[in-house]
Amino acid sequence: MTEYRNQDGTTTTVVERRSNTGAIIAGIVVLILVVVGILFATGFWSADVKGGAMPTVDVSAKGGDLPAVDMKSKAVVVGTKKETVTVPVVGVKDNGNK
Repeated sequence: MTEYRNQDGTTTTVVERRSNTGAIIAGIVVLILVVVGILFATGFWSADVKGGAMPTVDVSAKGGDLPAVDMKSKAVVVGTKKETVTVPVVGVKDNGNK
């Protein structure tokens, strides 16, 4: 419920009605699950599960060669060389605090 004030000073109350369809559907689903649970619990419904086995499947694979690839790439040159680097001198000022 929302109240709005008009230009003349009177108030208008607007009541919004929202749908509760989702709650109804959820309630029906819960009710169905409860009924199914009761039917299994009382023995009215039962599930006879017999042992089984996975089917046997013959799988064979033959090793192969890698695919042939014709690739043209740049040459990578790796090496070392001497270089002179100027390192700045950093000083520490001591204030006599220990």
